[in-house]
Amino acid sequence: MISPKGKLVNEGLTRSPARGFSLAAAFASCMFFGSIGCSESSSSDDGSGGAGGGAAGAGGGASAGECTTVTAEVLRICVEEYGAAVASCYDTTDAPCAASDAGKSGALGKMTEAVASACTDGAFAGLSTNALVGRLENACASEASSLAWRTYGGPQGAVWPSADASGQSCLAEAHRAAMDLVDSSLSAINACLAETDCDSTTLAAERTALAAAAVSSIDSACGDLSTLVSLDPQTYVDRAAGQVDCLTATGHADTGPVELDCGPSNAQFEAPRGEWKQVVVDGAKWGTMCGDGSDYAFQIRLAPEGERLDRVVIGLQGGGVCLFESDCTARLASSPGLFTAMDDEALGFGIASDDPAESPFANWTKVYLPYCNQDVFAGGGVTESLGAIDVPRYGSVNLRAAVRMVRDVLWKMMDEEGGAGFRPDEIVSLFGGWSAGGYGTIYNYHWMLDDLQWPRTAAFPDAGMALDNGSTLGVAGLGVVKIPAWGTMPNLPPYCFDGGCAVGPVLYEAISPRLLQVPEQQILVLSNPKDDTQRGDAFFDDEAVWINTLRQAYCNTKDLAGLHYYFTSVSDQSIHVVSVRPELWAGEVDGEVMRDWFVRAVTEPDTLVNRVEEGDFVQAISGVQPFPCQVAP
Repeated sequence: MISPKGKLVNEGLTRSPARGFSLAAAFASCMFFGSIGCSESSSSDDGSGGAGGGAAGAGGGASAGECTTVTAEVLRICVEEYGAAVASCYDTTDAPCAASDAGKSGALGKMTEAVASACTDGAFAGLSTNALVGRLENACASEASSLAWRTYGGPQGAVWPSADASGQSCLAEAHRAAMDLVDSSLSAINACLAETDCDSTTLAAERTALAAAAVSSIDSACGDLSTLVSLDPQTYVDRAAGQVDCLTATGHADTGPVELDCGPSNAQFEAPRGEWKQVVVDGAKWGTMCGDGSDYAFQIRLAPEGERLDRVVIGLQGGGVCLFESDCTARLASSPGLFTAMDDEALGFGIASDDPAESPFANWTKVYLPYCNQDVFAGGGVTESLGAIDVPRYGSVNLRAAVRMVRDVLWKMMDEEGGAGFRPDEIVSLFGGWSAGGYGTIYNYHWMLDDLQWPRTAAFPDAGMALDNGSTLGVAGLGVVKIPAWGTMPNLPPYCFDGGCAVGPVLYEAISPRLLQVPEQQILVLSNPKDDTQRGDAFFDDEAVWINTLRQAYCNTKDLAGLHYYFTSVSDQSIHVVSVRPELWAGEVDGEVMRDWFVRAVTEPDTLVNRVEEGDFVQAISGVQPFPCQVAP
């Protein structure tokens, strides 16, 4: 388990000032941990006239450098103490901590007190003290929680109670090793940045050694971590190390020579506001690739001047799927554009329109993610060998790299704008896709919440129901084969990663308990029941069977927390994707226009209801049965 609080107190009070720990920081640490071991001399030898009279005095005139030293160090300690509280809850109650847990709130409260005492308005990157405190509180809680969710099975702790004693021991050790990695890495970074000649090469080597030790510790404690939470020890540790970069960017106003993969210093592109721009992703840095081996690229339109940058729509392009040598070879020959991202342009209708008269989201920051690996945005960065053809399956890697790049640019721009700066917990986001992009939405939504830590994100899979036909050649059967073949398992939720989790309703059942931490956390499922393209992609030969399966799936899942449906009712023609069709976007179902339903999802999410009608499908299509549950006439 994480070291008990008493040990942390001693560590915090004995860290050598020679490692760059200023007197202001020492005083703040004394405040953070309480009075044990702190003497008047620890804050009175800086020539300021005694305790409370210098930089660390309440509201005193701390310099920017002293404020940053304090900020970085108490953020490190807060994460350690918050994580220890989370581990203690699982150890003693076999469940996640209550929202009011004293250990978690205590860690946040002590950090707040220390920062408020050591920093003044503007001392940290121009932020007010209140804005700085809010940013740090969110970083401490969200980063510590994210690591715990990866370990114990989401905010709901779904994995822990089902693990046997050996499995729980493995999870506890994995969490301890990752927390130690975060703490030791932050200590090393903070110490290096406090020096005038921080050697980034030496620091990188130290971080690599710390990560290797964490992997070794987990390997020794676990038979196979991936059978519990989908991640092998190396991937698990790599993701914790990535969190260190984000914490460093949060805790330091200037990260100097330290190279980070998160934060303003990692901003990789510039874009004009209110205009679309293509961004080509550096594959060597991000590990991205399209199906023909070319670079991945995406489109972005930053919110126009005067509009909020932190209102974001992310759209995933559709384009079917190829699974076998024959269909992949045929698609590459007939439609090579399906395997590249360089020539794709953003959609411009319905929810994706740039015209405020058509879409209430027209002036949000918009990101369009092309689809180029024929893997429903699920590929984990492997090349699948299919006889005479090799297909790179990098869809999820491409998606996540692009969104992280956007995050870092927003972070940089919002900090430069002043005010409260960048706050991931204040971003309101619509994350969705069409057809294959709808599948990609449900397979990656948990990452937006749990890893990217944009909690106010709603998902909208459009025409990507991922329904199973019950045969071997179906979504579930293919999931058993393709999840390992595409390297998908590490990118699925740690509480749902077997073949069945490729099926939409199965995944909804698994993810529902982690939703609604804030009201915006919802999945908005869109489709027209008569959809020959979607039906074919899911290997349903009979149209009536498809519609009946869709209706049953709705009834089985409609009452899940955080899940809402909007089904259009066109029965006389096949309609594939609905939210980018102006006539359906502005049309009504059960008395509510789709456009208005989406607005309600982000402005009044607690009031959202399902909009599903019986329609005339029973009369129009032979074999279709009425909904097995109550819907609108």
